[in-house]
Amino acid sequence: MKKHILLIFFVTFCCNRFYAQQNKDSIVKYLSNIIENSKIYTNKKEAKINSLKELLSDKRLPTSEVYHINLKLYEEYQKYKVDSAVAYLLKNKKIATTLSEPILQNEVNILLSRLFSIKGMYVEALALLKSIDKSVLSQKMLCEYYDSYYSFYSHYGQSTNNISYFNQSNRYRDSLLLNLPPESIEFEIESAIKNFFSQKKELSEVQFLNLLPKTTDKNPERALIAYFLGKIHQEKGNIDMQEAYFSMSAITDIQNTIKNNASLQSLALTHYEKGNLDMAYLFIKMAIEDAIFCNVRHRAEEGTSFYTIINTAYQQKEEKQKKTLQIYLALISILSLALVGAFVYVYKQVKKLVKIRKELHYSNKQLAKLNADLSEINRNLQEVNHIKEHYIAHFFDLCSAYIDKIENYRKFLYKKASRKQFDELLKLLKSNTVEEKEIQELYKNLDTIFLNIYPTFVEEFNDLLLEEEKIIPKKGELLNTELRIFALIRLGITDSNKIAEFLRYSLRTVYNYRTKVRNKAKGERDEFEEKVKTIGQWKAT
Repeated sequence: MKKHILLIFFVTFCCNRFYAQQNKDSIVKYLSNIIENSKIYTNKKEAKINSLKELLSDKRLPTSEVYHINLKLYEEYQKYKVDSAVAYLLKNKKIATTLSEPILQNEVNILLSRLFSIKGMYVEALALLKSIDKSVLSQKMLCEYYDSYYSFYSHYGQSTNNISYFNQSNRYRDSLLLNLPPESIEFEIESAIKNFFSQKKELSEVQFLNLLPKTTDKNPERALIAYFLGKIHQEKGNIDMQEAYFSMSAITDIQNTIKNNASLQSLALTHYEKGNLDMAYLFIKMAIEDAIFCNVRHRAEEGTSFYTIINTAYQQKEEKQKKTLQIYLALISILSLALVGAFVYVYKQVKKLVKIRKELHYSNKQLAKLNADLSEINRNLQEVNHIKEHYIAHFFDLCSAYIDKIENYRKFLYKKASRKQFDELLKLLKSNTVEEKEIQELYKNLDTIFLNIYPTFVEEFNDLLLEEEKIIPKKGELLNTELRIFALIRLGITDSNKIAEFLRYSLRTVYNYRTKVRNKAKGERDEFEEKVKTIGQWKAT
């Protein structure tokens, strides 16, 4: 017993590892390819059906041969289009009655009852089954008889949600197992299904895993085997394996044009669990279309109920994506306009600088002739040139760096949007971290540029204050708030509104700092700011 349990765990573990690590991605990819080519399989099915119908066009065929061809058409239609399968069985019912063949009549009634169960015609299905004398049935037809009763009570139980009918279905499955050849694949599958519903999940899993290599995608039985393996992993909570096996089941159903399937609906619900609403919507839509096409009542009802849930979630997601895209497009538009504005501003500044340079060149020629004002003009030119050399270089560096930052941030947002990482994208757009970082960078650049132009500003500024009121930047600071405000005043920006706008302070804050520092001045407070404007002036030699 211990060896048996160890074998179960070993086989299950190995198979799970194999499919999870090697086959899952390839199965999902293969399913996508199968869906794209599903029309090919449908065309093959229709071609086979049409070739059988052409045989019936021969009026010289004996009645027994017509019966045989109708039976083949029933087999082609039974999981493809139930109404057509019923139509050909009804034709055979007439033939069996005409020939007065009880064996054929029983065969038709058994097969017809199974289709009536699928269509939800439970009264008609049960009436047909009760009309059959099982004592005269062959071994093969007895299996069909028990299978039809098993199918009837299973469908009726699903329709009424009555446990007693499921119990009755289980009893007929037991009768079916007693009559099926033990070496047949039908027996192995039904035995595994019985263990599944008897809560012997580990034994059932081993049985299904042993059956899987005995089938291919061309065998309809593979769909059922893979489906139950998916259900087993669904109960285990292993959603990746659940998806892999339901995908495998769906591949077999599509290749064999089985419209009466459970795989697509289960796959839709799996993707819904994983949050893949696009895939969930695709599969539930396919499942409902198949159920309606095949006219399987209980599948259509189940699919419709799940469709409402999935469709609502899908529509909400679409609406959210639409709003996110609108926000993203608005942001891109704003950034684009800002970028264009930056280019225009830079272009105008360059033109202005070129114009200033020309004017300065002309002024230099004129100043050479004006000896009386030479000293004053030289001082002004030296200061302007000193500022210009530092300002132009830093200005272009900052503009270039800012353009690079805008472009990199745009690419970063685009990657997030293209990967549908909209939650992260919204989080980034709501955050002001980038803005705060850029403001700090602005302050640092302002302090660095200003102190490069006026390296003695802090010392000369403090010389204008009372000894006990000197303003010293903290460790790691170049300028603090008070020094930065008066640095702008030294550069000629005296309007408190403009200072507040440039430094991202409130107008009240700027006003209070200016007043507070003026009150610390050594001399006349009204002259303090005018003295600040003269800090760092070049002296005539």
